[in-house]
Amino acid sequence: MLCAEPIYMAYQEQQLQEISRQFQIYGEILHAETFKIGHINETYSATYDQGGTRVRYIHQKINKQVFKNPVALMKNILRVTTHVRAKLEAQGSHDITRRSLVLIPTRDGQSYYRTCDADYWRTFVFVEGVQTFESVESPAQAFQAGRAFGEFQNLLVDISGERIDETIPNFHHTRNRFNALQQAIQKDHFNRAKDAAPEIKFALAHEHLVDVILAAMAKRAIPERITHNDTKFNNVMLDTLTGEAKCVVDLDTVMPGCVLYDFGDMVRTTTSPTLEDEKDLNKVGMRLPIFKKLAEGYFSAAGSFLKSAEKDLMAFSGKLITFEIGMRFLTDFLSGDTYFRIHRPDHNLDRCRTQFKLVESIERQEKAMQKFVDKL
Repeated sequence: MLCAEPIYMAYQEQQLQEISRQFQIYGEILHAETFKIGHINETYSATYDQGGTRVRYIHQKINKQVFKNPVALMKNILRVTTHVRAKLEAQGSHDITRRSLVLIPTRDGQSYYRTCDADYWRTFVFVEGVQTFESVESPAQAFQAGRAFGEFQNLLVDISGERIDETIPNFHHTRNRFNALQQAIQKDHFNRAKDAAPEIKFALAHEHLVDVILAAMAKRAIPERITHNDTKFNNVMLDTLTGEAKCVVDLDTVMPGCVLYDFGDMVRTTTSPTLEDEKDLNKVGMRLPIFKKLAEGYFSAAGSFLKSAEKDLMAFSGKLITFEIGMRFLTDFLSGDTYFRIHRPDHNLDRCRTQFKLVESIERQEKAMQKFVDKL
């Protein structure tokens, strides 16, 4: 195993080169740099010279504070990406290495490398010729986002074998999220509740939302499926030339779940013109034309397997997941910002306020949203 001095910020390039040698990558590493993506893991892009051609890979250190069982996480990712590629090949699809993440095995054939400090690293092929966006810029992009995640679910609907692991147990268990918020309010270890009084009042007043989907799943009216569970718009890679969705990324939370949670998070991250931490709340709002294109794209790929009980709660799911994420940001703010990376004081509180403002906008348009879905 690789042993190195602890690095508390970013890894230095020489140390990252040592990490890279543990994987089946052949060629000379030229340079590596921090790759800013997501809130959770530590990510780098590295460029190699392979026979005179420059090739890029992604090296990523898994955040053990968030993902308590990295071995199970990597087992999931390997199983899911292998199944998706096999389905695409069976369909005669082209450009497969740009449509599904490709894990690079270690020198001993594993999907991850564990250092002597018990850090877990993985490597992916860098997907070239694509770009991501923090927010939707056009109805066409919303359609592509919906289609991409709908297709991802559809490709996994027939995966066989044992139930895949829950990488974060009860990740979208909205009752548990609400209870965690109540505990954070009660404890108020950082004396921040006074700064978030309106947000706390809003959250407590919306408790009636949290059990709706959970109750339907408990009655088995809504089935458990394999879902992405983090369907932010920036987790879809779009072709830089055509704008077509190519690849769904950030698979750490792929696990058993409910398709409504996936669709709801798409609504949250595509229908508002702002980033999720927008401070000017006057800019925040659910755009119905964007929602319609998102729903069209999603149903074009997922409509074949959805049940009527799932379809009936599509508009509601956008409200619920936006509320849930707002609760999570508020809980993290009250708890000292231990989960989501922050880049400024009160960052998680700003994120919470943005989500709750979007909840209000969805509430005003929920009937129109569901009426449109019912026609698809």
